[in-house]
Amino acid sequence: MPHLTPGPSGTYASTPSTQDDSDIDDTQELLLRSRHHARRFFTGFLDFAFKGNVLEIAFGLILASMFTAVVTSLMTDILLPPLSVILPLNKNLEEKFAVLQSGESGKGAVYNTLKQAQEDGAVVMAYGVFLNRVLNFVGVGFVLYGMAWGYQLASKDPIIKRTVKCRYCRKEINEKARRCVECTSWQDGREDRHF
Repeated sequence: MPHLTPGPSGTYASTPSTQDDSDIDDTQELLLRSRHHARRFFTGFLDFAFKGNVLEIAFGLILASMFTAVVTSLMTDILLPPLSVILPLNKNLEEKFAVLQSGESGKGAVYNTLKQAQEDGAVVMAYGVFLNRVLNFVGVGFVLYGMAWGYQLASKDPIIKRTVKCRYCRKEINEKARRCVECTSWQDGREDRHF
C-alpha cells in the first residue's frame, strides 16, 4: 500500500511499504503532517497578530475605553455634583430612585439610599442611574465631536462629512457627491434635461 513520506525539500512522495511496517509509517506520516499544520497555524497566527492591523485595533480599543472612563469621570465627578446643587435634587443624581414595592421591612418603609432599598429587597426604579448614563453618553458624544471638529480645523482633513438628501430618491448622500450611491442619478440636473 503506497503512502506519503516527506522528502528532503519538504514535499511528500509516494513510496511502497510492506504490510508489517505500514502502521508505523502511517503514524509517522500523521505526526509529520500534524507537526507541519501546527507550525503553519502558529506562524499564521503570529502574522495575523503582529503584522496586521490587530495591534492598531487593540490600541484603539484600549485608548477608547480609557477615554470613556475619563469622560465618565468628568461627567459624574465634576459636572453633575454642581448640577445637583443648582437643581433641587438634594442628592447626587445616581442616588435618585423610586420605590415600586417595599421590601422585607414592610409597607411604608423609608429608604435613604438606593443600596439600602436593594438590600431590603425592595423593587426600585433607579432612574438616577439611567439619567447619569444618558448624560455620560451625551458627554462622550459632545467631547468626541469637539475633538473631531478641532482636528478637522487643524488638519483640513474632512472627518465630519456633511450630508444632503438626493433630489430623486431622498436618501442621505455626501454634499460633495456628483451621483447618488442609491439611485445613481446625477445631482447636477442632468436627469431633468433628458425628460
